[in-house]
Amino acid sequence: MICKLLKISAAVCISIMLCSCARKEAEIQLSQLPEMFPDYAGVTVPSNIAPLNFMVKGAKSILLDISISSGETISFTGKESISIPQRRWEYILQQSQGKDIKFTVSVWNKKYPNGAKYNSFSVHVSKDKIDPWIVYRLTPPGYEGYKYMAIYERNLSSFTTLPIVENTQFHLGCVNCHSFADYHPNYFMFHARGTNGGTIIYANGKIEKHNIKKDSVMGASYNSWHPSGKYIAFSSNITRQSFYGHSRDKIEVYDLMSDLMIYDVNTRKVYIDDRFNDSINLETFPSFSPDGRYLYFCTSKIAKLPMEYNKLHYSIVRVPFNEDGSLGETFDTIYNARTEGGSALFPRVSPDGKFMLFTWAECGAFHLYHKEADLKMLDLTTNTQIPIDIINSNDVDSYHSWSSNGKWIVFSSKRVDSRYTRLFVTHWDGKQFTKPFIIPQENPKDDVLLLYSYNIPEFLREPVDISKDKMAKMFE
Repeated sequence: MICKLLKISAAVCISIMLCSCARKEAEIQLSQLPEMFPDYAGVTVPSNIAPLNFMVKGAKSILLDISISSGETISFTGKESISIPQRRWEYILQQSQGKDIKFTVSVWNKKYPNGAKYNSFSVHVSKDKIDPWIVYRLTPPGYEGYKYMAIYERNLSSFTTLPIVENTQFHLGCVNCHSFADYHPNYFMFHARGTNGGTIIYANGKIEKHNIKKDSVMGASYNSWHPSGKYIAFSSNITRQSFYGHSRDKIEVYDLMSDLMIYDVNTRKVYIDDRFNDSINLETFPSFSPDGRYLYFCTSKIAKLPMEYNKLHYSIVRVPFNEDGSLGETFDTIYNARTEGGSALFPRVSPDGKFMLFTWAECGAFHLYHKEADLKMLDLTTNTQIPIDIINSNDVDSYHSWSSNGKWIVFSSKRVDSRYTRLFVTHWDGKQFTKPFIIPQENPKDDVLLLYSYNIPEFLREPVDISKDKMAKMFE
């Protein structure tokens, strides 16, 4: 009881210290919201998210007042940006779980030399926590060449960011297609392409380089772990790209050939089903259901490429998966592109098995380059679409992942500047999503100035713990 009283007293003292000191007040009150970046007005955030730092372009001074339900108002100041100290932010979140906090922003600039106070806005702090770690790849904006590339892990409760693998470790080759089994860092894989490359698989406490080949196709591409950690489903792709002469899109990426395979991690055996390995259909982007009973994938009739790229319309199909690594006899079409239109990719089933998110565009297999790309969702119990317009934008909205509790998704979007993908998060309550917010950065300018794209965001319960020495040995 004494400890509890001490904590309350300390919090009150902090509030009094922050509010009792002399402070500059804005001269006028405005009726609009502040033009801040990122835009956090009206969003719902996890109770374990990093501080919502932001900037106001052209500001010479900023005052932020955060009011919480206890009646406290905690203030922060900055020049062009606001940086909220970690401990004070954690206190605010702790006091506000399941409640709203109110942001009031005042700005001093050339237009308002004596200060202007903007309308307040609310941020809801959800009781639902988010997985503490996320893994993504940073890629440069090159189509034909690149230099530095790496896979990173980021603590979402803070700004701690660590490299898992950097291509400087193996002659500047490509690192891509990382994935995990059931949000577990001890079942991890990625492809390393180039000199001394291969498929790097970390499982059962061992990290090994695998050389996976199927017929004349070199290696394996897009993948999904079975939740048991025993199998990985791959698609084997021959991929090409072509540039447009006149189009709103710059480039079209497509597969000349793509088939499915199942890889046994322990025996290194490849299982091939002839039904999904032919010259008539393209199969790609496999994804296991959370219970491991089904394998979802995307399929389209092959076309004369690149001339007939607009005839590529991928449907989403589901086939039963057996414990011996084989695929079941029957399969179901979950999204029929022929009747529903467009092209559907990246099927991801929610942890409770009730919903499936996917990326939709007018045609093709690489929606990252399609400006019209949006996220869509199916209710798998009724096979009907659920409207989720709130999370889409007028630009590319693409790769997405569910959190382990099914309450959050992270997805990539080019909505900031139409050039580089940034990572956004939104809350799902079982019926609807909330307004997405960009993952907070310690310096909000990073999402404006960074000339790299975020790619393949995946949630993790714990960080990946592989030493640099062990990783380096994979490329010797």
